[in-house]
Amino acid sequence: MTGTRRPFTQRMIASDVGVSVTTVSRVLNPAETHPERWASPETVAAIIRSAERNGYRPNPHATSLRTARSNVVGVLVPRLQDFVLATIYEGIDEAATEAGVSTFVTNSLDKPDLQRVRTQQMLDRRVDGLIFGDAHLDDDFLDDLARQEVTFVLASRRHGDHVSVTCDDPAGGRLVAEHLLATDRREVAILAGLPFASTARERSQGLIDRFAEAGLEIPEHRIVFNGFDAAAGREAADQILARRPYPDAIFATNDFAAIGAMGALRDKGLQIPDDVAVVGYNDTPLAASLPIPLTTIRSPMHEMGRQALQTLLRKLGGAEVESRRLTPELIIRASTGSD
Repeated sequence: MTGTRRPFTQRMIASDVGVSVTTVSRVLNPAETHPERWASPETVAAIIRSAERNGYRPNPHATSLRTARSNVVGVLVPRLQDFVLATIYEGIDEAATEAGVSTFVTNSLDKPDLQRVRTQQMLDRRVDGLIFGDAHLDDDFLDDLARQEVTFVLASRRHGDHVSVTCDDPAGGRLVAEHLLATDRREVAILAGLPFASTARERSQGLIDRFAEAGLEIPEHRIVFNGFDAAAGREAADQILARRPYPDAIFATNDFAAIGAMGALRDKGLQIPDDVAVVGYNDTPLAASLPIPLTTIRSPMHEMGRQALQTLLRKLGGAEVESRRLTPELIIRASTGSD
């Protein structure tokens, strides 16, 4: 009869090498970057050889009890089905795996009440820290968490002075403005997205500010705040196109809203880009494969997630951390007259 092999423990390694269990524990501690401070190089090597030879695996539960850390990070996003948010989470999870940390993600649907419930559920599970991809400019929930000394980092969206890793969205909006000005587009409309999201506000404001510097004002009726998805983009574009004269360019702060705008323009019999140029944001894979490929801003979504997780871990380790804005890139395609 074959029995189940007992796990090889640190006590067994200590017996195998002829050292104390404490020495083995210190040498094999994942957080210990200088094991030689506890034992000679020869002893360190012998402990590691014994662990590898006998298939030693650390007990994560025992480790968390010793360190009072769960090695779990909670992530809140509006909707994981959204390509942008899913890509950011992939970056978070990839970096977490490399660091030996687990993550779990939940959707808040961009509803403040649900965000509070989901956050409490994660705190009840004793996560070490949180990454929020669903920050609202008009809500003080994150301020309350900070006062409670909950450790968190924001990704994609900003709020107040809380540490965040985002795209440099004002710069992205300015890149769009520079391109439209260079192609002689002066009558621009903006599908701004959700009014409580920093991404919507900052991308729009970047374009508005650059146009103002050129002596051009964008009328209020040509700035429509709505959702980021295709349906919301179509609805916002319909609102703009219900009034003449038509704009000669539409900037949508999300590629999917831009796709919705393209449908609205088609239904009006307007040609892209001859009548109206269209620019999106994020450079999702669909942007390049549309019947009229979409000019857009490439946002480093995956890297944003990686850096958010790494920033959170440094913060948990007691390091001073600062917000980071990653560099956007203009990708010019046929929707603005170039390919």
